[in-house]
Amino acid sequence: GERRIIHYPQKRIIGLYVYVMKLIYPAIFTPFEEAEGYTVVIPDLPGCVTEGHDLTNATEMAIDAAGGWVLDELENGHAVPDSSSPASITVPEGSFMNMITLNIPE
Repeated sequence: GERRIIHYPQKRIIGLYVYVMKLIYPAIFTPFEEAEGYTVVIPDLPGCVTEGHDLTNATEMAIDAAGGWVLDELENGHAVPDSSSPASITVPEGSFMNMITLNIPE
């Protein structure tokens, strides 16, 4: 019989690259006075305050809140605030500072 050659175009696999801007900000964690949990303030992001029922949750909430804050600024055409040096942050008595890392898609 007759031979037929069927040509299938080669599929090209294109990698999906998401470029990410990595930002690190100091965050101040203050334990609740009468319950488990923490209030978290990110001093470099005015008005960015959140809380969590334990340290892990408070850290996750801080990352989420700060990420939303930064994305709103970028969507409104504003520059991303610079991160303060940890040594320049005044930590109230009874509170502590931890650095939080944000991965913002560009």
